[in-house]
Amino acid sequence: MERESMEFDVLVVGAGPAGLASAIRLKQLNADLNVCVVEKGSEVGAHILSGAVFETRALDELLPNWQALGAPLHTAVSEDEIYLLKASGQTKFNNALVPKTMHNHGNYIISLGNLCRWLAEQAEGFGIEIYPGFAASELIIEQGIVKGVITGDMGVGADGEPKDGHMPGMELRAGYTLFAEGCRGHLGKQLISQFGLDQGKSPQHYGLGIKEVWQAPEGKHQPGLVIHTAGYPLADHGASGGGFLYHGDDGQLLVGLITDLNYSNPHLSPYEEFQRFKQHPQISQYLEGGERIAYGARAIAKGGFNSLPTMHFPGGLLIGCDAGTLNFAKIKGSHTAMKSGMLAAEVVAESLKDNAAGGLDLSQFTAHFKQSWLYDELYRSRNFGPALHKFGAMGGGAFNYIEQNWFNGKLPLTLTDGGCDHASLAKAADASPISYPKPDGKISFDRLSSVFISNTYHEEDQPCHLRLADNQIPIVVNLAEFDEPAQRYCPAGVYEVVKAEGEPKLQINFANCVHCKTCDIKDPSQNITWVVPEGGNGPNYPNM
Repeated sequence: MERESMEFDVLVVGAGPAGLASAIRLKQLNADLNVCVVEKGSEVGAHILSGAVFETRALDELLPNWQALGAPLHTAVSEDEIYLLKASGQTKFNNALVPKTMHNHGNYIISLGNLCRWLAEQAEGFGIEIYPGFAASELIIEQGIVKGVITGDMGVGADGEPKDGHMPGMELRAGYTLFAEGCRGHLGKQLISQFGLDQGKSPQHYGLGIKEVWQAPEGKHQPGLVIHTAGYPLADHGASGGGFLYHGDDGQLLVGLITDLNYSNPHLSPYEEFQRFKQHPQISQYLEGGERIAYGARAIAKGGFNSLPTMHFPGGLLIGCDAGTLNFAKIKGSHTAMKSGMLAAEVVAESLKDNAAGGLDLSQFTAHFKQSWLYDELYRSRNFGPALHKFGAMGGGAFNYIEQNWFNGKLPLTLTDGGCDHASLAKAADASPISYPKPDGKISFDRLSSVFISNTYHEEDQPCHLRLADNQIPIVVNLAEFDEPAQRYCPAGVYEVVKAEGEPKLQINFANCVHCKTCDIKDPSQNITWVVPEGGNGPNYPNM
């Protein structure tokens, strides 16, 4: 197939905080560089979802005058509250006994999507080309060097044949390509495998974050209040994770639950656990009488320092959550993603001075990374997640308090967290069934009404972007052994087991997909691969 081709000095895949920070930093270092950012969402921010409590450290470095430039950081954190929830009540932790990494003084409650929209405006002011609605579908690798990407074809039918208005994807070629696709990036996953970037590393670990935005009822909004929780409801089923409720801008409440995807009970549903979480009196007191206005879900990479792949390869770099730079000890990944993008930009700009064509070895990135505060911050937090997984919320919390507050993250030992999340499921016959209450339509809701307010859209006459390596495995293996957990771990009702001519069959409702990537991560047979659908498809988050 003949394709049009465009050439750039640097191509950035993904207009999230890492990608936009890298593009801006490149132009700050060399205004003559031709820099392009390609984004699969219909607009910048459409696919961005985060809590989010934001630390400004990287933004202070990138754009020191961000306040004068009108950055959408309006609500400073005023108070931190951390609770251990039980079904019958809660215990509030004294802040003096909380790991200092979880203190949020000086941070802001924000919409990360809106911050990315603003960063895109700043980037365009530097002369950076941004193309939303174009999904990077394939890698261009020539003689072992990444030379760019091919965007997905538009107008292909479900049968794989071109429809009216078919447009072949374009070749976007560059001297260097930076991959900033977010957690479990489709192309980043291929790069890690093809170049062996995870050799010698601990397995990456993930959580599924489910979030809603509510308009608070009158008298219930306390601007700047940050609430984090552990324990209930996940602990009831031997799972781990934590909840949050942030009092943000314009009377809005940002409520969510992160479920660690190393849980073992295949009957567990992260979506239903989130509904239970909202019903806890400590949380429901703020929601009762309010209005739910947005919903979304996204996997997060939480393995931290020990799971970081080698971030460089011939022709490019993995940055941000594509590499897994989130700091789990802070429950924050935006400032670290931005800094990783800025470090990548500095190395690439220097490399282009020596080799205008690009594509040469970028191994000097490792030394540059090790000299940065990003490396130091992630190193100091390396034991946080493994401690919680090994010792539980109380024991792990105590360990983390001692390490972070007494030893400043420098205890002379490194805990490891082995085993892949998809391999942690027990057989259905060996696990306790879980009965979830029906939604009440006031605090708790069904999946489909939730997907509706995520503004998710997919052209239905296109190839399914959730690829099965073997069509028999969902029934012969996953249903038989695990009661097909895709029915429950997906927060959007994409996967259903239905009867076809009297026999069970897995039905994939890909139009519901909110691009969280949980299926790609948690499928016990690793039979599902998430690939990009047509550009512009997926959720359209207005304020996440």
